[in-house]
This record gives sequence, structure tokens and C-alpha cells, in this order.
Amino acid sequence: MTRVRFTADFDYRPVPQVTTAYLAGMEQTVKQDCAAQAIAAGKAVLLKPPGRKPKGAGDGEATIGR
Repeated sequence: MTRVRFTADFDYRPVPQVTTAYLAGMEQTVKQDCAAQAIAAGKAVLLKPPGRKPKGAGDGEATIGR
């Protein structure tokens, strides 16, 4: 799976009977084949995957001592 931002409308056809439409501006995680076709057509750009929190990282709330 690959994360992309569609810069223009793109129709992905994995098989002739199926079409998945992506609209310009959508950021999606898609199959690598879809990403490759959209990027080659100039209708998508590759995005970095979202970062992960380090193990043990909190949710940003501070702990107040006693």
C-alpha cells in the first residue's frame, strides 16, 4: 500500500468490470499498482507515510506532580 495525493481526477481500473474514481485533492492509501498508474499519468504525487509515535510516547498531556 502506498499513500498518494491526487492532483487531478483519476479512474483506477484493476479489472475491466471495476472502476474506482479518485477526486483531485484526495489523500488516500492505495494499492501500489494504482499509485504507479496515477503517478505515471501525472495525476498523483507520492506522500510520506504518517509518522508513528515512539513506544511509550503519551498523548501530549503533561503529568502534574504532587
